[in-house]
Amino acid sequence: MNIIILAHAEQEFIEAVDYYNVQCPGLGYEFATEITTTLNRISSFPEAWPRISPRTRRCITNKFPYGVIYQIQNNNILVVAIMHMKRNPIGWQNR
Repeated sequence: MNIIILAHAEQEFIEAVDYYNVQCPGLGYEFATEITTTLNRISSFPEAWPRISPRTRRCITNKFPYGVIYQIQNNNILVVAIMHMKRNPIGWQNR
């Protein structure tokens, strides 16, 4: 399946990488690797993670408190958000 990342989700990802690299050099790159691993899991098993709305699912990362919010549309996975799970948990709904 193709993965399409919305601009808001991409911006969240970039901001998180930058934040983690400021906290500890290299940690942002570990975060980026974790997100890539999570996207690969989603691509391999798109229906494996729970629905959080009728069209939307969430896959939690293993090492960071982030979730990838996505929808399955035809042969595409549309990433709606890459979000910290303790901040504004419903902010993605406006997208």
